[in-house]
Amino acid sequence: MSVIANSELRRLIREGVIRIEPFSEDQIGPGSVDLHIGDTFFVFKKVRDIYHITNESDYRKVTQQIRVEDYFLLMPGESALGLTREKITLPDDICGRLEGRSRFARLGLLVHITASFMHPGISNHQLLEMYNASPIPLAVHPGTRICQFVFEKTFGRGHYRGRFARQ
Repeated sequence: MSVIANSELRRLIREGVIRIEPFSEDQIGPGSVDLHIGDTFFVFKKVRDIYHITNESDYRKVTQQIRVEDYFLLMPGESALGLTREKITLPDDICGRLEGRSRFARLGLLVHITASFMHPGISNHQLLEMYNASPIPLAVHPGTRICQFVFEKTFGRGHYRGRFARQ
């Protein structure tokens, strides 16, 4: 796989091969597109029961969805999920990876802990797995360019039809 750089990203987005909604040209960097955190977060419920990790596990069973207007407070050692404002639609021969931004990593905010690979053929908002590794509470403001999406060309074609296809 090869990373798709700035000039090619601009062309593919302009031609509608890659769709990002909403989108502004200034989101494009040298080798990625910045994404904003939206106002929708999923916080973990306070439960005392054991939650078993199996093939049937589903984060929606142990989280509750909230919307924020001003900011979302992420306490030290706490994790939460947040949806990007943008919806990304990829063709069957382009995939990508979600990456954090160093400016926030230096503050102890891990924006996307694991599962950074995004399959060809997706058409959804990205769910960020955030974690506060710092010793201070962090206020995450909707509209902040919180992460970047790195696009890659695949060898062959594929189309994601998994559990989170319509996220």
